[in-house]
Amino acid sequence: MRKPIQRYEYGHLLINEEGFTKGHWEAFVKLNTIHEGKYFEVLHNGLRFKQYVGVIQVDDILVEILPKADKDEDDDPKWQGVLLSMLQACGHLKADSHDSANVSRQNLNLLEVYFEIYLRELEKLQRIGLIKQYRKHTGNVKALKGKLEFSGNIRHNLVHKERFYTTHQVYDVDHQLHQVLNTALTIVSRFTKGTRLSNLGSRVDLSFPEVSKLTVTPTLLDKLKLNRKSAHYSYALELARLIILNYSPDIKSGKEKMLSLLFDMNVLWEEYVLVKLRDWNDKNDLGYTIHGQDSTTFIGNHTLRPDIVLEKDNVTFVIDTKWKRPGHSASVQDLRQMYTYCRFWNAKKAMLLYPGEKTKSTTFKTFDTDDYHSVIENRIVPVDHQCRLGFVSVLGVDGVSLSDFIGEDVFELLLEKTQKLYN
Repeated sequence: MRKPIQRYEYGHLLINEEGFTKGHWEAFVKLNTIHEGKYFEVLHNGLRFKQYVGVIQVDDILVEILPKADKDEDDDPKWQGVLLSMLQACGHLKADSHDSANVSRQNLNLLEVYFEIYLRELEKLQRIGLIKQYRKHTGNVKALKGKLEFSGNIRHNLVHKERFYTTHQVYDVDHQLHQVLNTALTIVSRFTKGTRLSNLGSRVDLSFPEVSKLTVTPTLLDKLKLNRKSAHYSYALELARLIILNYSPDIKSGKEKMLSLLFDMNVLWEEYVLVKLRDWNDKNDLGYTIHGQDSTTFIGNHTLRPDIVLEKDNVTFVIDTKWKRPGHSASVQDLRQMYTYCRFWNAKKAMLLYPGEKTKSTTFKTFDTDDYHSVIENRIVPVDHQCRLGFVSVLGVDGVSLSDFIGEDVFELLLEKTQKLYN
């Protein structure tokens, strides 16, 4: 396979750049149309990417869209590692010690990482032993068992009186769990042919039992149930679901096969901040209750849903994460939203949190309103709602890897370092 085309979020990819043809462009446009135009903006001679990052492969061409917190930086391959580390931290990419070492390697695109972890997961299941389940089977048997299908028996065995056409239970490996895993394995085999994963894929494929083909739909995947016996299949099925639902066979009149794995950086940034806040809170026994996507009714059936809410001793903080950095200041719409959160959650402080240098953070400012009060111990007390723009560095001290101290940095911004973090 040719070298992947790398672009950054909100970057451009034009036709005839690095082997990107009009045929590829048409396939990308079709994919974008199926997903209601959310992945990129279509230009007459190319594409402009949005906040979605990850990989899209069309036949032999692979486009890798990477995040970049600072638009002023030069293109840097470190963001590939940052994306993989963020996916790991948020639970989108689970790996054991062997897989983690591979994830940290340079020049691995996201598809390769997911494919390898999926193949390793199947290999692990094969070593443990694939489970058997009961299923109904209708066909000819030489001894009568189960329910005799009279019409079928007459149709199939008018001459062969020694056989019985029945519906009966079979206990084997040809059940839905393996059929779903095999569907994903077939897709992986198509995309890894001729790559470094080709041998691993062939080995897993040869060891996998022959099972019936299955048309896999989101509804079918939702209905799959695991029990104590099959619980160890959960991550393999999670990966299979991701691969199957992002595969678009014959998206361009039967000529192109496409697989896309794309993640919304706004959502991923929110999830990562939430994970790190909870880690720091638990590690230092700070005693905060931290909610993600807490909601309350706003009007009618409409709800308000801030990204992160922290509560302790009747004091509430609200955080709204934003991956895309503002210009000179936050938009009026964002500030109005933060004020609304303060009112509905009775929050003392609210913060718009962006990636960037902490020195760019503003101080807390009080909203200019005097019409809101709270009753404390039968006394009417004015409530000041405050808001600030906070910035935390995505990168660690080495300037290359993902920062592990975002939780600490966010707490310091909320408490302004004038209050003690520890009890």
